Amino acid sequence: MLANYDLSGKRALVTGGAGGIGRGTVRAYLRCGASVAINDLPGSPKLAEVVAELTDEGHHVVAAPGDVGDPDDAPRMVSDAIDALGGLDYLVNNAGTPGTKAPIPPADFERQDEDFWNLLLNVNLIGPYRCTKAAAAALRESGGAIVNTASISAFGMGGSSSPYCATKAGLVVLTKEWARALAPDVRVNAIAPGAVDSDWMCRFPGLEESNSWTIPLDRIGTPTDYGEAILFLSAGAGYVTGQTLNVDGGLTT
Repeated sequence: MLANYDLSGKRALVTGGAGGIGRGTVRAYLRCGASVAINDLPGSPKLAEVVAELTDEGHHVVAAPGDVGDPDDAPRMVSDAIDALGGLDYLVNNAGTPGTKAPIPPADFERQDEDFWNLLLNVNLIGPYRCTKAAAAALRESGGAIVNTASISAFGMGGSSSPYCATKAGLVVLTKEWARALAPDVRVNAIAPGAVDSDWMCRFPGLEESNSWTIPLDRIGTPTDYGEAILFLSAGAGYVTGQTLNVDGGLTT
């Protein structure tokens, strides 16, 4: 059973919202009556398709193209989204990149070079900072909430690369820092997804066989599963801040 909140009049911005966890989150907000700005990279055909599809279904959505990895484009995108929505109640810092189509072993330092590090740090760690900074005033005004998409890789569970794990660990720490920085007006939490059944750029061998990942709930998590957790931490959980919720079907147990 899906959670149900009355979010009529509420406004959300979901970065990386045109696919995967982001799209699941967008649908969770829309199901509850919120208006949503959907971010994806400029020129993304997927963004145009998703906005058209959801508009045809009768939802109030706006496109918010922009690159969170760009120090000028990210705040511009957030400002445009806030203007289009008439304010902001929820920010979901979900956009991120693995920077690779296949996992890179920790010992492969050659593939994890300076350029690779800079890409992941810029998008996965500084990107959420840029968006949070740009949205802070609007969120304070509404008494809103932020949810960051971290990863179980932040806790030594492995991931697409060591730099990826490091950026997600950093985001867990920043979740606590921003919870203090924006209190008491804005709550800040994060989810740490496990395996995701989506079009994520990096593919993991054996992902389709959940038993090989020893997932107690015996299935891969869907975008809907993760969107529901983000919905709970933003629209509900009124006395929860600075926390990272593992959403992984029990994988980390």
